[in-house]
Amino acid sequence: MLQDIERVFFTEDEIKARVQELGKQISDDYRGKTPLFVSVLKGSFVFMADLMRSVGIYCDIDFMAVSSYGSKTVSSGAVEITKDLSYDIDGRDIIIIEDILDSGLTLAYLKKYMEMRNPASIAICALLDKPARRKADIVPDYSGFLCPDSFIVGYGLDYNERYRNLPFIGVLKPEIYEN
Repeated sequence: MLQDIERVFFTEDEIKARVQELGKQISDDYRGKTPLFVSVLKGSFVFMADLMRSVGIYCDIDFMAVSSYGSKTVSSGAVEITKDLSYDIDGRDIIIIEDILDSGLTLAYLKKYMEMRNPASIAICALLDKPARRKADIVPDYSGFLCPDSFIVGYGLDYNERYRNLPFIGVLKPEIYEN
């Protein structure tokens, strides 16, 4: 698996430190509230697990599963919800937790979808922000790292369901996904 990585982009220690900073910022911003963290599966589950352990306030968690990539490296733009929320979000403060904000098409769709359910607020927390590929007018409220236009894996991010278990974020060698 490691032989498929061209270079490490964000180390395990860098990720841990940044996630703790995000957790403190969210704790400060939501003091006195109980936000609902909504993980967009599958990629964000590792990030959300670490992030929720870094917040010092009460929070609830829920999960949504959506598909817009399949086994491709570029989003199709067609979003399919394969697992919806379990919680009623009417009047709730929602923080959508995403591994990477790339084209923004999926998150823009999810935000509009959730807005129809009358939450008190919706914020987006993305571990990685890749503005070079943005197609939708959406920016994260909380962002871990700016990400260059490379195909990255690890720390929950995958290619064809592989590499999620890497403790760092690395650039995948092009010959792996161009075949």
